[in-house]
Order: sequence, then structure tokens, then C-alpha cells
Amino acid sequence: MNIEALDKAVQEIALQRNELNKIDYNNPRYDDLEEALHDLEDAFLDDFGDELEKVLQQVHDKICPDTDVLLPIAYLAKSYTVTDKNEFLVAPNEGVFVEVDKIPGRETRLVILPNPVRIVLNLGKDRQQVVWSNGKAGNA
Repeated sequence: MNIEALDKAVQEIALQRNELNKIDYNNPRYDDLEEALHDLEDAFLDDFGDELEKVLQQVHDKICPDTDVLLPIAYLAKSYTVTDKNEFLVAPNEGVFVEVDKIPGRETRLVILPNPVRIVLNLGKDRQQVVWSNGKAGNA
């Protein structure tokens, strides 16, 4: 998998989602932005879907084996915060809900972030842990 291309694709979707979130449905640009976002998402799945599903399956097998793997697009946040250093961050309520056996009773979610491309486990409202980054599994 071309990690640089994956990272660029996630960044494009993140920025497009952020742009779409800034305007309301009545804005004349809304439909065009939404269509462009869907095109980016379709290309993302075509280019990286199969490989990312394998990565997500490995992550699930390691930290949340009882939770089914969804399409990779589901793991992208609805909105991202981009810092002045071009770092992408997400709120703790972003991502796909997963049941982590080692952390019962805690709300945990998996989310994909770019720059560098990584999969983060949101652990409640106060902690995030990288579980995969730039092609390498992390600790969970």
C-alpha cells in the first residue's frame, strides 16, 4: 500500500468534510461540495479499500475481536481540527464504536487520521492511543 498516497487521500477527504461542515444545505455550493466529497470517498475505497480492510481486521483482531470490521470510509471522522502546523486532530466522540475487551465499560472508538496516516483508538473523553501508523501496528 502506498502510504503517502493513502495519507494524501485521507487529508483530501478530511479537508472536504470540514469545508462541507462550514456551510448549510441552503448554500448554492453545498451540492457541488457534497458531490466532490462522494467522488473522493469512492476513489478512496477503490484505491485503498481492500488493503485498509485488511489493516483494520488486524487492528480489530488485536484490540476488539468481538466487533465487526466496517468499510474503511466509516472510520474517517465527520470533522477534523487542523492546527497551524497542519496536524490533524479529532474529537473523542469521532470514529467507529468498538468493544475493547481489556477496557470494559469504557466508550472506545477507532478513527483514521492523516499526516501521518494513522488509526487512533479514542478511549473515552480524555485519551487517544495510536494503534497503527504509517504501515506499522502500534500498541493497544
